Amino acid sequence: MITSSHDVVLVGGGAAGLRAAIAVAQSDPRLSIAVVSKVYPMRSHTVSAEGGAAAVVRPDDSLDEHAYDTISGGDWLCDQDAVEAFVKEAPEEMLRLEHWGCPWSREADGRIAVRPFGGMKKMRTWFAADKTGFHLLHTLFQTSLQYTRVVRYDECFVTKLLVEDGRVQGVTAIELMSGQVRAITAKAVILCTGGCGRVFPFTTNANIKNGDGMALAYRAGVPLKDMEFVQYHPTGLPFTGILITEAARAEGGWLLNKDGYRYLQDYNLGTPQPYPVLRSMELGPRDRLSQAFVKEMEKGRTLSGPYGPVVHLDLRHLGEKVITTKLPFVRELCLKYQNIDPITELIPVRPVVHYMMGGVHTDINGATPLPGLFAAGEAACVSINGANRLGSNSLPECLVFGARAGRAAAAFAANQPEASPSVLAQAAEEQRRLERELLHKTEGRERIAVLREEMQRIMENSAGIYRSGAALTEAAGKLRQLQERFRHVALHDHSRTFNTEWTAALELSYMLDVAETIVQSALRREESRGAHQRTDFPARDDQRYLAHSLAYRNADGSCRIEYLPVTITRWPPGERVYGK
Repeated sequence: MITSSHDVVLVGGGAAGLRAAIAVAQSDPRLSIAVVSKVYPMRSHTVSAEGGAAAVVRPDDSLDEHAYDTISGGDWLCDQDAVEAFVKEAPEEMLRLEHWGCPWSREADGRIAVRPFGGMKKMRTWFAADKTGFHLLHTLFQTSLQYTRVVRYDECFVTKLLVEDGRVQGVTAIELMSGQVRAITAKAVILCTGGCGRVFPFTTNANIKNGDGMALAYRAGVPLKDMEFVQYHPTGLPFTGILITEAARAEGGWLLNKDGYRYLQDYNLGTPQPYPVLRSMELGPRDRLSQAFVKEMEKGRTLSGPYGPVVHLDLRHLGEKVITTKLPFVRELCLKYQNIDPITELIPVRPVVHYMMGGVHTDINGATPLPGLFAAGEAACVSINGANRLGSNSLPECLVFGARAGRAAAAFAANQPEASPSVLAQAAEEQRRLERELLHKTEGRERIAVLREEMQRIMENSAGIYRSGAALTEAAGKLRQLQERFRHVALHDHSRTFNTEWTAALELSYMLDVAETIVQSALRREESRGAHQRTDFPARDDQRYLAHSLAYRNADGSCRIEYLPVTITRWPPGERVYGK
C-alpha cells in the first residue's frame, strides 16, 4: 500500500473541486492540497455544460429577482439564506473567472453577453458560445497550476473515507494504472464528485457519474438530502442521451409535437411569441417541460422513433448565422450523432435524466455533519436548488460553494492535529476488503452488467418523471434483492492494470446505495413538488412536506428517512406561475 499525507484532500477534479482547491491555496499558502480524480481533470463532466452560467450583470436585473426566480423555480424547497448568499457571490465569481481568462461571449459594444434561460425572468445567463463548461473548466485548471502546493492524483478512484476519533482523516483510493491501493491521510476532505445520473438508463451524464461521493458520505454516516428530486432535461438526443442545451431554446427554438404544433402553450407556460422573446413558453422550467412531454405522449401526440417516443426541436427559423455563431456545438452534435443539420432539419428530442437536486447534506459553507468532511457542486445539497434546479444555476453553484467549502476546509485543517496512526490500519483493512471481496474472488454467479441494467430499469419505471406509491414500494423491494445479489458478483479480470471491471463493480455498489436513497425518499414524500410528481398525491403539501428529506444508512445497510425544516428568510411559499 502506498501512503501519502496532505492537509486537505479534494475528491473530484471538476469545476467545484478545482475552485475549492484554489480557494484552499489562497486561504492558507502553507497548506498541502491534493486533488484526487478518477479521470484527468479536463475530462471531468463539467466540460459537458453547454448553455451558460447565471449571475446578475445587467442594470435592469437585481439580486432579489435572481433569488426569487431560483426559490420559486425550486418550488419553495430552497434554503433561502443559501440562495441569497449564492446570488450575491455569483457575479463576483463570474468576474473572477473573467480575470483568470475565461472567454465569455460579448456584445458588439464589448459588454458581457447574456441570454435568457428557463425559469429566469431576466436575461442573466453568461455564456461562451455553447461550450461554457469547457471554457470554464479550462480556466480553472490553468489557474490551479500556478499553486505549487496543489498536488494531483489523476486517475485514482476513491473507495472509502477514513474516519477516526469522530472526524474524517483521509481516503483510500485505487491507482488505476497500477492497481495499487493508496492511503492518503488528511485533516479535511472535500467531496466534489458530481451527480449520479447513471443510476438511470437514459441520461446526459458521463459514465463517471455514478454517485461515488454521495455513497462515500452515506456509508460514513452522513445523510443524503432531497434525493427524491431528479431533474429530467426536456431535450436529449434519442439513444445517446446527449444533451441539446437549453441555449437552443433560449435563442428561440420551438418544441413541436407530431402535428407541428407548439404544444407547450397548452400547459400554462405562456403563448406563442415571435422570435426573439424572453419569456416564451419553451423557456419554462425543466420539470414542467418534461411533464408536458409525458402528457403529449399519453395523448398520442408524440412521434414514434427507433428509441421511443420523441418530439421535435425546431431551430430552422433562427437561420444559419445564429446557429453557427451561438449554437455551433448543437449543430456539431446533431451532425455527428443524428446525421441531421439543424439549419434545415428538425431535431428529434425526448426528456433525459440530467441533474440531481439532492446530494450530501451540507451547511452554507459546505460542511457536513461529520467533522472534517465537506462537499460542493452537484455531489452536495446546500440547498439552493430545492425541488427543481433552474438551468444555468449549476455552474455558478460550483464556483460559489466550491470556494466557500475550500475556505471552510482550510480553516478547519489549520487547527487539526496530524492523522492518527490507526488510520493506516483502517486503510490496510480496506485494501484487504477490495482484494478479498472483488479482485481475487473467483466464485460468483452474478454479472455486473446484468445487475446494473436491472437497477436502471427499476429506477426508470418507478422513479421517473411520474411516480406512484405502489411502484416505489415494489422498486424498494427489488433494489434490496439486487443488493443481496451483488454479494455474489465475481470478476473475470483479476489483473491490476486499468482493471475497469474492478472499478465497475465498485461503482455499481455505490449506485445501488444511491438508488435506494432516491426510492425511499420518493416513497416517503406523499406530495407532488417540482421534479417529484406522485400520481397518487398530485398536490403540493406545505403543511407536511415543506421540509428536506434526510436519508441515513442504518447499521444493517437499510435506509431511514428523517426531515429537516426549510430555511425561509424573505419569500413565503406561493404558487409557481409562468408565462404571464
